[in-house]
Amino acid sequence: MAGLRLGPLLRYVDEDTATVWVETEGPCEAEVHCDGTTAGGTARTWEISGHHYALITVVGLEPGTATPYRVTLDGDEVWPLPGSAHPRSVIRTLRPPEERDETLRVAFGSCRWAARPADARHDPVGPDALDALAQQAIAGGTLPDLLLLLGDQVYADATSEPVREKLARRRDLSEPPWDQVADYEEYTELYYESWLDPEVRWLLSTVPSCMIFDDHDVIDDWNTSESWQRDVRATGWWRERVLGGLTSYWVHQHLGNLSPGELAEDPLFTAVREAGDERATELLRAFAERADLDPSAARWSYRRDFGRVRLLMVDTRAGRVLTENKRAMLDDDEMSWLYEQALDGGPGAVDHLLIGSSLPWLLPPAVHGVEVWNTALCGGARGPRWTRFSEKLRRRADLEHWAAFPRSFRELTELIERVATGPEAPATVSVLSGDVHHAYVAEPEFPGTGAANGADGTSHVVQLTCSPMHNSIPAVLRPAFRFGWSRAGTWLGRALARHGRGGPPQVKWRRTGGPWFGNQVMTLALHGRHAEFSLDQARTAEGTDAGTGTGAGGTRSALTRVLTRSLTPAGGRRASR
Repeated sequence: MAGLRLGPLLRYVDEDTATVWVETEGPCEAEVHCDGTTAGGTARTWEISGHHYALITVVGLEPGTATPYRVTLDGDEVWPLPGSAHPRSVIRTLRPPEERDETLRVAFGSCRWAARPADARHDPVGPDALDALAQQAIAGGTLPDLLLLLGDQVYADATSEPVREKLARRRDLSEPPWDQVADYEEYTELYYESWLDPEVRWLLSTVPSCMIFDDHDVIDDWNTSESWQRDVRATGWWRERVLGGLTSYWVHQHLGNLSPGELAEDPLFTAVREAGDERATELLRAFAERADLDPSAARWSYRRDFGRVRLLMVDTRAGRVLTENKRAMLDDDEMSWLYEQALDGGPGAVDHLLIGSSLPWLLPPAVHGVEVWNTALCGGARGPRWTRFSEKLRRRADLEHWAAFPRSFRELTELIERVATGPEAPATVSVLSGDVHHAYVAEPEFPGTGAANGADGTSHVVQLTCSPMHNSIPAVLRPAFRFGWSRAGTWLGRALARHGRGGPPQVKWRRTGGPWFGNQVMTLALHGRHAEFSLDQARTAEGTDAGTGTGAGGTRSALTRVLTRSLTPAGGRRASR
């Protein structure tokens, strides 16, 4: 009998179809059974590097229903787990467009270092916000309708003690890449650590999820610059690391982002399922190598529509153009794709446009100015001595957000302004981001519109940044982020940009919330043309409750509401605490 090794993860859901991802202990037939209905699906497992996976398409679901489901492998039930005290996993389908009147709740965040000590009461980075969200739902709280994981789902370059012990049984950790993961097999240990947490496992089995990578999913500063890329490719360990990172991402995260129709048309997915282990692994590794060497060889960005809500999840890591003086966050094809998807259907096509970017578009003005300045100096604006200094600074200070790719910053800004100020503009355009280990809200002020943000027919444009779910930020950086929004910080950013011979950005913006520090998750609630967001932070709650689940060491975590704020109409920006 093949057992269930990881999952199930509920990934794609629409009105009558869903996909469920599993890893099994051996080759088998994986099947999803929906209680009380004829709906279900089955799939034969396929194999990568000795691991067995299935992505099951569930068909025949009724629109607007919540249907409990079970998973069997070769006819033996493996989910729900025997004796589980958690609620049944369900598939909640969307209503048909003509009947749709419910609120869509989108929970999002980034940067979840899954490792935790045996006694969670002494976790140095505090309680896990994703775990707290799961515990709240298990206890009867409101479930989100969609979970967006905006990067750093696993930390390949910062392993925990239990993972390091496993790595040490395979190889000598005094040799590169030391106690970081080296290949596909070691990546699987990170996903086990992250997704086998009992409460998180249940949450992922019952809430559809969309994911995208960021740098730590492969390595800190991944694709920061042409110089960085040249240096890392010269090492003896990098090739296996990046192939392991991209292949494991394709298996564990990317496939589930796609609709059943997209999966059916994906030649690589078809080839992998039809090949044996060795051949399938070779095919996937060859694809990953092409994707690493040529950004245009793969598209990791994707689109999801939820009625009149459109999500565009953007790859801000693997698709970069790194040639100095031609730097781009997205290459020309990828930026064209983003424009096409955002404008598809013409005016009035959507009520809300969500752009998922692991990296913030709008930074504190001081940080934005530093990145513009640094990019110009790295490109030779002030001579070779400044170039060498600036490259070192770029790597050390992680100066590689949208501001560090001025052409792409301008193109994204122009796209957002075009969508937000055209006829029948969406009610809101929201850029959802993470990465920076704190949360804040920023709103642009587009010149020449003659209207306030969100007024007189324009969209309410906002950037909602939420990070981390489970990580920390050095205390010394907290005042620095606050300074970055100050008048003095804004002046400094502009002065540095001028020194680098860079012009001012074509848009101004201001911070309208935050910064907030701690482990946290945001939720965006969308109903018709109304939108509001809330921020919840994880807190430790002593005591146990066997019926609702507890963290390690008999400690439960809970979410505490920090604020709720309306995005529409424009006047409704006052926070309620």
